[in-house]
Amino acid sequence: MFKKDKIAGAALFILIALIIGLGMPTGFIFFTPKAYAADIPISQESIDILTKINQAMSEVASAVKPAIVSISSTKTTEVRSAPSPFFNDPFFREFFGNQFRNFQQPQQPKERKQSGLGSGVIVGKDGYILTNNHVVKGADEIKVNLSDKREFKGKIIGTDQKTDLAVIKIEADNLPVIKLGNSDTLKIGETVIAVGIPFGLNQTVTSGIVSAKGRANVGIADYEDFIQTDAAINPGNSGGALVNIKGELIGINTAIVSSSGGYMGIGFAIPSNMAKAVMDSLLSKGKVVRGWLGVSIQAITPELSKQFGSKDESGALIGDVVEDGPAAKAGIQAGDIIVEFDGKEVFDPTSLRNTVAVLPPGKVVTVKVLRDGKEMTISVTVAEQPDQAQKDMNAVDNQLKGIRVENLTPELRKKMELPVRVMGVIVSDIAEESPAEGILMSGDIIMQINRKNIKSVKDYETAVSGIKAKQGVILLIYRHGSSIYVTLPAE
Repeated sequence: MFKKDKIAGAALFILIALIIGLGMPTGFIFFTPKAYAADIPISQESIDILTKINQAMSEVASAVKPAIVSISSTKTTEVRSAPSPFFNDPFFREFFGNQFRNFQQPQQPKERKQSGLGSGVIVGKDGYILTNNHVVKGADEIKVNLSDKREFKGKIIGTDQKTDLAVIKIEADNLPVIKLGNSDTLKIGETVIAVGIPFGLNQTVTSGIVSAKGRANVGIADYEDFIQTDAAINPGNSGGALVNIKGELIGINTAIVSSSGGYMGIGFAIPSNMAKAVMDSLLSKGKVVRGWLGVSIQAITPELSKQFGSKDESGALIGDVVEDGPAAKAGIQAGDIIVEFDGKEVFDPTSLRNTVAVLPPGKVVTVKVLRDGKEMTISVTVAEQPDQAQKDMNAVDNQLKGIRVENLTPELRKKMELPVRVMGVIVSDIAEESPAEGILMSGDIIMQINRKNIKSVKDYETAVSGIKAKQGVILLIYRHGSSIYVTLPAE
């Protein structure tokens, strides 16, 4: 027994010695914090810099948060249930007769309450708040909750669907406000902070950088000049603030690009300069007044650049000039390429359109154009944009009540890749109480009304005005690459 114990003891000693000598993972046995502690030196200078950055970000957030509000809206909608074709099936009726005839008739519309949640920015000490149009659109009731937990009833002062902006007001005084910054001076890579109420979580602050500027053709609004940021923006952030490191408002958070509905690193904000122009117009005139040049413009392709003597594809090519419009009176011609407008370089049709729109009617501006490869300078007096599609279609008492349409511009045709044969007007909005809701959609091209061709808003209004109340309507529309007939049944 003694011999066996000696052998076992010697074997154990040799095994331990081998493990230590070979550097096997004996740290589990011999581990001490001192042996494995990492000595990572951090200079006091670095610590001081990071401390100052932390303090600065915290100060900006603290200064901004009191001016951010939560906006909850409630609206009533009518839900119409269509009769099921199942009850009209001959096979079904052969066995059951007409005992289910009541199910074949359209059901009476039922009211349903819908609620929404968004954010807003206090821009006036006397209770004026800037937010998104889609946050308050069609609301029967608006409640505004401040950072100090007070709740107020909100009133819509004015809205602008074309930029997705709205101004509401609460009856309160001495409110905290955010100073408006100059969004034109923003630089890509600049640090920004987003503040809002995502998912109903009050006063949420996220940070990031300006990823891009001048984002257009996103499909959110008619006038798009978005600031793109990677600051986390989630549902409920709409209408909230995007601020710079000075705590100045440089954007109104509007939308995100997401496949899941949550944050994926791409958010869009309306520039503060555009928001200010819309807000000032709503407050002073009760509507948005936009500048108008009276031209149809298009992007410049490499082929067009060669044909019209341009060195590159920047600028906006004039395809048509409205008779007696501002451009025509100034001598601008079809085939001219606008390269600079009011001191700002024109990169593409969108940048020109946005620049013209924010100018007040009556302002005289300098326009640089290329004509036959030669640069010319022309003075133009900006006019007010015609109200071609703003007629209140709710005044029409028939099945097309509440439909708003616009002419098909060259820009829209190109954006939608419409075939040449497609002529008509595009549906830009459908009121919730419209009989056509659920049948027509925004973006539909109305080509015919009751077998009559429609080529312009004027044609549309003429056709609609001739339809009697509760009279059925048949429409030929272009949707998703094909033409289809749809009916608005008589009531």
